[in-house]
Amino acid sequence: MATAVNVFEQIIGYSFKDKELLKTALTHSSYANEMQGRVKFNERLEFLGDSVLGMITAEYFFKIHPEMPEGQLTKLRAATVCEASLYQFAKSIKLGEFMYLGKGELNTGGRERPSILADAFESVIAAIYLDAGFEEAKKFVLGFISNAVVEDPVITDYKTALQEIVQKNHGEILEYYMAGESGPDHDKTFMVEVKLNSNVIGTGEGKSKKQAEQMAAKEALRLMGLKV
Repeated sequence: MATAVNVFEQIIGYSFKDKELLKTALTHSSYANEMQGRVKFNERLEFLGDSVLGMITAEYFFKIHPEMPEGQLTKLRAATVCEASLYQFAKSIKLGEFMYLGKGELNTGGRERPSILADAFESVIAAIYLDAGFEEAKKFVLGFISNAVVEDPVITDYKTALQEIVQKNHGEILEYYMAGESGPDHDKTFMVEVKLNSNVIGTGEGKSKKQAEQMAAKEALRLMGLKV
């Protein structure tokens, strides 16, 4: 009888040599907390997967748009791999159905929560990368982004917009910091500050760290006098 992991491998078209990598990618921190730390969860994999995804998409757009300027390439990549896009990618492979979630998340719709699914999708990318290398991870990612490219995207990525403004002045350092969090494990709210050369220029809240960072960047752009 096929296990849940086997079924998921069939859906994504890749069979892991190290099944524990995939299990970790599918394990949310809420489940690990209930297991009192006896299992690994996917936040470290998400960190790696985000970078691998960024490299793959950057290379892809660089090659298919040889005349496109850097700023537009950045916007195109951001629009294609934003949380909303990753959520749709995750749903297309029924990722939520295979995740290990704590009871709180299960009872509050965690299998459909965009932030959880988007992060898990990045974790799966990292798991494939660690299991088989960059080319296999690239093959997996391109199966999604090559069909999801928006040639003239409406940009709602405030972090990218802010970064583009800041990078015009050499030597400026833009960083995001966790300012705090509140709420139970299954329904946390994160607070983030964005700093320019150690000075706070925006704050934001969100149900995921990425959303909070976007809201902090949005406030910074608004305080700069931009309409967002």
